[in-house]
Amino acid sequence: MIRVLLADDQPLIRNGLRVLIDSEPDLEVVGEAGDGLAAVELARSTRPDVVLMDIRMPGVDGLEATRRIVADPDLGATRVLVLTTFEVEQHVFEALRSGASGFLGKTVEPGELLTGIRVVHRGEALLSPGATTSLVARFLSQPEPGPLRSPDLLAPLTPREREIVRDVAHGMTNDEIARRLVLSPATVKTHVNRAMTKLGVRDRAQLVVLAYQCGLVGAGPAAGPPERSSGPA
Repeated sequence: MIRVLLADDQPLIRNGLRVLIDSEPDLEVVGEAGDGLAAVELARSTRPDVVLMDIRMPGVDGLEATRRIVADPDLGATRVLVLTTFEVEQHVFEALRSGASGFLGKTVEPGELLTGIRVVHRGEALLSPGATTSLVARFLSQPEPGPLRSPDLLAPLTPREREIVRDVAHGMTNDEIARRLVLSPATVKTHVNRAMTKLGVRDRAQLVVLAYQCGLVGAGPAAGPPERSSGPA
């Protein structure tokens, strides 16, 4: 059972989400919050698997609430999915940088939302890799993209792990990376998981953000897949 916490300042939206989510046999709503502070407190008391987080709420907003949830060591298994009316690129990037695992606009179809909750719960990025790449690249190409990170953060990665992280940041799926490097998808997944552990990121979306912030992939238009490598696995 995937346990979901709703954080939105509009009761009507929360009620609709509760009815939708509780109608699924593998999903259940464990709490509702009308502002960011209540969302953080409820997350700590209910330990949800996924928080559906609105950005604009009174008092503590969704971005700050996301930061507090992600920073709490007792909530290491909780994923935040931003669900908002305001699909502004800078807001979306800030949400990802705050630790969210992805975002959806409130205009999505019900089935997309339910799928999104399950995807985030699995520890995957909700955004397609290509969409994440394009979003981050466009934001970092702005005159003031915000603080970047030292390339030294990538030092713990092996050459193969760096190569695969670069492929992830280019928008490639595990299957595509496996075909390019002549590896099994399971081996690629293992490399990705090890890289995330070494870099202290929670999921694929955060891995993409960090790859851009550290300069492993350059800002600008989303790049195509790199040329096939003949290096060892």
